[in-house]
Amino acid sequence: EVQLAESGGGVVQAGGSLRLSCAASGITLRDYSITWFRRAQGKGREGVSCVSSVDDSTEYADFVEGRFTISRDNARNMVYLQMNSLRPEDTATYVCAAHQIDVPCKLYYGADHWGRGTPVTVFA
Repeated sequence: EVQLAESGGGVVQAGGSLRLSCAASGITLRDYSITWFRRAQGKGREGVSCVSSVDDSTEYADFVEGRFTISRDNARNMVYLQMNSLRPEDTATYVCAAHQIDVPCKLYYGADHWGRGTPVTVFA
């Protein structure tokens, strides 16, 4: 059974940082493109960042504006999302998802496997 588990969310003041982690069992994450999505209360899901399996290329949503960094740790079978300079509008549940594709990732792609999410709250 494939499972993705996010961790690292929490409550932080605006301007602070968090590092989200995505751990997997049942799959090897380096074989998948990994996307971080988020869903804020009352809003739809939006892609935040992805890292490709074919060439490790990355993509970020426009609202990231250089504040977040996605990375892999293949030895630990983990993917991270380092989030700096957090803003109240970043408040959401962050979900990691794995997609087995042989082209570079795009934020509008779907996924094969989804985690349950980790909540992030940023207060002013």
